[in-house]
Amino acid sequence: MKIIEEFIEKESTSGILLILATVLALVFSNTSLSVWYESFLHLPVGIHVGSLNLEKSLYHWVNDGLMAIFFLLIGLEVKREIIEGHLSSLSQVALPGIAAVGGMAVPAIIYLMFNQGHPIAVNGWAIPTATDIAFALGVLSLLGRRVPVSLKLFLMALAIIDDLGAIIIIAIFYTSNLSILSIAVAAISLAVLITLNRFGISKKAAYFIVGSILWVSVLKSGVHATLAGVILALTIPLHAKGENNKPVSPAKEIEHDLHFWVAFLILPLFAFVNAGVNVTQISFSQMSGSVPLGIIFGLFVGKQLGVFGFSWLAIKFKKADLPKDSNWLQFYGVSVLTGIGFTMSLFISSLAFEDASVFQYTDRLAILIGSFISGIVGYLVLRTGK
Repeated sequence: MKIIEEFIEKESTSGILLILATVLALVFSNTSLSVWYESFLHLPVGIHVGSLNLEKSLYHWVNDGLMAIFFLLIGLEVKREIIEGHLSSLSQVALPGIAAVGGMAVPAIIYLMFNQGHPIAVNGWAIPTATDIAFALGVLSLLGRRVPVSLKLFLMALAIIDDLGAIIIIAIFYTSNLSILSIAVAAISLAVLITLNRFGISKKAAYFIVGSILWVSVLKSGVHATLAGVILALTIPLHAKGENNKPVSPAKEIEHDLHFWVAFLILPLFAFVNAGVNVTQISFSQMSGSVPLGIIFGLFVGKQLGVFGFSWLAIKFKKADLPKDSNWLQFYGVSVLTGIGFTMSLFISSLAFEDASVFQYTDRLAILIGSFISGIVGYLVLRTGK
């Protein structure tokens, strides 16, 4: 239980930092500081090792590099929860699992209803399917003991399953032209990682060295580089033997060490470089377009309909139970909070629309609006939920 409490506390604080980073990005991009902001985003950063040449803008290093570490953390959390946590039994996974499916399917359908027939816009169908656990738990933290722990655990489990769904979506639907050579190097790296796991190797450095090769090969392959983080996480042993046959958990140790840096550096930095939208250049008519409307309605309407509706059916047909010490109004409030997409929604948007300005950044502003409305309404519902 202590691990869960630490997780919720860090995620809640990270959610507040994400809000501050977002506000800062909006200030920079809508004032005379916008020149400095753009220069910061496009600052060239390169790594040169022999014939290997990796040179990208700071924006791309954050999205392709630092976010791989974020996905490594997600992979470790998913692995731990499935093996020995709140997703380790069918009874525990039933309600958040069913809710997550509804919370991904309904927003995608709503988005496609707005954008059917538009060959570029339809690529963004997955944008409103995500839930930002840091933001959502940050809102719950403002309510203190008004929200029972069972609902916080439900939201955490749902968001983890949501992240797993996002990983699958990215791997299947947002992969560009593949490089056979890079795929081969990635496959060899994966084989080495699996071998290390099978032989019970507990040295974390060994996994990071091979994992770095895996990341570079995946980056060059056409598959999005962040998936290397998930693959690496799944091969790091949860239980192993260290020196003098002492039981150790490399996966838990890495998860614990990474959580601080992801929560307090990587995610706020990601928010800062991705949330900067010049709202003065976006008109109301642009925001009434099919893409922004699909995202806003997908996040605010689709997420709550999918999560609450699928959960209600599961509980009515006795496939799951309402979280302990909670009532239906509180459960509905948490369902509304799942419409806070933010981090993962912004990330998927960057993959769906590689030309960030293709819709005049209305997609990013729509994510902020949909997430903001979901956060405010969810908070107000939960305040009156007892």
